[in-house]
Amino acid sequence: MRYYPIYLDVQNRNCLVVGGGSVGARKVSTLLDCGASVTVVSPRINAKLNELSTKATLIIKKKPFQFSDLKDKFLVIGATDNQELNQQIHTEAERLGILCNIADQPEACNFILPSIVKKGDLVIAISTSGKSPAFAKKLRKDFEKQFGNEYAAFLEVMGAIRKKLMVKDHKPEVHKPLFEQLINKGLVEMIKDRRNKDINLLLHEILGEGYIFEELMLSDK
Repeated sequence: MRYYPIYLDVQNRNCLVVGGGSVGARKVSTLLDCGASVTVVSPRINAKLNELSTKATLIIKKKPFQFSDLKDKFLVIGATDNQELNQQIHTEAERLGILCNIADQPEACNFILPSIVKKGDLVIAISTSGKSPAFAKKLRKDFEKQFGNEYAAFLEVMGAIRKKLMVKDHKPEVHKPLFEQLINKGLVEMIKDRRNKDINLLLHEILGEGYIFEELMLSDK
């Protein structure tokens, strides 16, 4: 296996996207959603990036790329249609030890971007190791049908329960059997079917007093 699967924390990190077209706009949007501080460098900026320009964490520089644009950056994404420029970005990023992704050129990347399914805090990353982006896209569409919004609600509840249990006992291994019971006894399915009464009975059975579905959903907001 060539790639080491990780989830990267880019919160408040300085990231650079070179390219102002539709591909660049998609990369910028995802980085912003993950809390990154993003700089875009491109002589031309498309309509989507102009829409995003009101965000405080986005800086748009309407100019050609220069190596100095890489200064103090955590990662760079090359999203231009100029292969020579993309290669220059890759070479300089490697020299500086900066994480680098060049769109549609896995051989010029030290990390690749997976296809993503997101339902609240559930994030499923799909990769074909650069061999077939089209198949990754198909799998993403299949998983989007399989995993509905009930999984987002489920994780909100589980997060709220975990937080509440941690106040009482800071030993996570003690809580593991409780979470396994909630999962194995069909909490996700109950949420999907909106069986709130059954959910509260299950919470009481496994966790005892003080765990009400509607209150847990509110407490994690």
